[in-house]
Amino acid sequence: MHVRLIGDSKLPIGVSVSLYGNEGLLPARWQLRYSGKPLLEQLLSFPTLLWLGPQLGLDTHTTMELLCLIGAALSLAATLVEAFRDSVVFFCLWALYLSMYQVGQVFLYFQWDNLLLETGFLCILVAPLTLIRGSRRDREHDRVTFWLVRWLLFRLMFASGVVKLTSRCPTWWGLTALTYHYETQCIPTPLAWFAHQFPVWWQKLSVVGAFFIEIAVPLLFFSPLRRLRLGSFYLQVLLQVLIILTGNYNFFNLLTLTLCLALLDDQHVNFWLRRADESNTNDSRLWSWLCYLLELVVWALMIVGTIICFDLQLDTTKNGISSRTAFTFHQFNQFLKTVTIPCVWIGVLSLTWEIITAMFRCACVSGFLKRFCGTIQWTLFAAATAAMFTVSLVPFTYIEYDSNARLWPGVRRAYELVDQYQLVNSYGLFRRMTGVGGRPEVVIEGSNDGVTWTEIEFMYKPGNLSASPPVLTPHQPRLDWQMWFAALSTHTQAPWFTSLIYRLLQGKKDVIELIQTDISQYPFHQQPPAYLRAHRYRYWFTEPKADGSYPQRWWRRIYDEEFYPKVHLGNTFLEGMLNHYGLKDKSPPRRMSNTTLVWAVKWVRSQVRGVPAHILIWTLIVCSAIVCLLQGLRHRSEHTKKSSLLHRAPMTLSDPTENESDSDNPEKSEDHQLVEEEEEEQEDGDDSDEEVGAGEGEEEEIDTAGEDEVDEAQEDDEEEERKRKR
Repeated sequence: MHVRLIGDSKLPIGVSVSLYGNEGLLPARWQLRYSGKPLLEQLLSFPTLLWLGPQLGLDTHTTMELLCLIGAALSLAATLVEAFRDSVVFFCLWALYLSMYQVGQVFLYFQWDNLLLETGFLCILVAPLTLIRGSRRDREHDRVTFWLVRWLLFRLMFASGVVKLTSRCPTWWGLTALTYHYETQCIPTPLAWFAHQFPVWWQKLSVVGAFFIEIAVPLLFFSPLRRLRLGSFYLQVLLQVLIILTGNYNFFNLLTLTLCLALLDDQHVNFWLRRADESNTNDSRLWSWLCYLLELVVWALMIVGTIICFDLQLDTTKNGISSRTAFTFHQFNQFLKTVTIPCVWIGVLSLTWEIITAMFRCACVSGFLKRFCGTIQWTLFAAATAAMFTVSLVPFTYIEYDSNARLWPGVRRAYELVDQYQLVNSYGLFRRMTGVGGRPEVVIEGSNDGVTWTEIEFMYKPGNLSASPPVLTPHQPRLDWQMWFAALSTHTQAPWFTSLIYRLLQGKKDVIELIQTDISQYPFHQQPPAYLRAHRYRYWFTEPKADGSYPQRWWRRIYDEEFYPKVHLGNTFLEGMLNHYGLKDKSPPRRMSNTTLVWAVKWVRSQVRGVPAHILIWTLIVCSAIVCLLQGLRHRSEHTKKSSLLHRAPMTLSDPTENESDSDNPEKSEDHQLVEEEEEEQEDGDDSDEEVGAGEGEEEEIDTAGEDEVDEAQEDDEEEERKRKR
């Protein structure tokens, strides 16, 4: 599994300057306190590579840009070059993103940032170590480490479903959450408008389906029956695709889809790729029928249980299906107490099975040296996997208090030691539904005279009533997302908003580019506004007209209240807020040395400036996809050519008259030469394998000798057959 989110796995270079630069909203250098301690001690207390900035002669924000460029380059290399899909590369990517996360403050404190860090660390354990060892063959412990990906997917989905009910949100309990979700989510897509128009009974049934996929289906992730796992895979894919189509949730859903691949096996992947399946599936007919019957029983029980829990009935009056929650909060809490600890034991049994089977695979390896190295690797990776699983129990059991309290104190202490590295995290998306009375939206207005006001429109978030919702995946506009959160409360709960007002009054170009990449679209691009204020509105999607035609506008809104008072530079209220939140520079930024590295970073910044981030990301993704497609076609043609040559080789060797004519035919002689070269390479590879396995027993030598005798006998028979033909 590879994390290949090229643009958004590392913040785009322009965004990092606008958010965390010396003149950004929340300068990153405020998070670093240079106390003169040794570098190693600073890294251990606050793990970020930004401490290396002074050693490189760079200030903090230029170091951030450099880390972004290195991360994007490594991600691109891992996408295009197979050799870079390596543990060392993934460790570098994880360390780079962790460095950004540590100083990211509120703009990087999202659950998908935690998920990306945890997934990135698992990639270190799952990916092969080819840059050092040089081999990409399957390892006996691969299934053990890969099991952690499935466990992460289970924790993510199960907790996301459970927290919707433990939060006691009335919309989730009333199954009406989706009647608000499409228009109140942070940045909807155009399809969200159409999804919002579905009848209420369909929206409620969709909520029931979401509960079924997020709470019931994850229990099948560890099923020994492969078709149950495959069914759970396709249901998870269905949910994630629907979310992608109706909402802009950056790389989160794409990353979840990647995690879902852990539910597949080689047989199903070969079916996708139209490859021959070499797995041994010679099961008896009776066993196959028993498996089919058990799978039908499991699905039937889950469907019947869902019908009972949500009282699903046909409603002929509305030509639909009625639904309601038929259980209480106390009953659901008892259900959690009943299943949380058994879920942990299911994980223990599943992991134990993978470790034991991997141990037997190591024991079956031929050759003492290979067996010994494989056993050492199995021991180390099995111990690392068990440690990761044990530590993850702390955030997983947050969903149920009593189960969390029953954990061994040593597990808690281990979790506290690794917590700052974000190795394991707790999850629970869409806990409560916001905007029940209309989505709150903050609109900033500027003026040069304090009388005539002009709205400042953002690129992505709703503002202009006629502007179509955008499609941004996998990009996440961090400022637009925080504007959505700020609208849910007061400006005092979002100190960065005061910094935004202050930078706009100063006319800082880096911050303006967060609002409009094309500066000419910003209404005050020629001169900063003298006054700024902000109001809160309530937004709703428009409805289709009575005749069924679509309206001209996507949104309608009403005024709610003042969000931020009218301020100007030097205003008493503004100065007081800046001082209160510590948003004014207390010390000048560190001076940079004029080196080649600094010049290179500035040059790259100048090249991407003015390009919208989502367009830049999609350009990289499309170009990478095209290159990978061309590589695949080239490898396929080479494989086809080699196969045809190998098929023609026995024919040329079997007929001596053809061998004589081959000397006169240059094309055939070249083909024959290629075949001979390939056979020599295979012989060389066999010789190297024999050298590696130089400690094998006498029995293997006897078997090899016996095989040679059989081969000689076959060659003699073939020679006699050719003589008879002549």
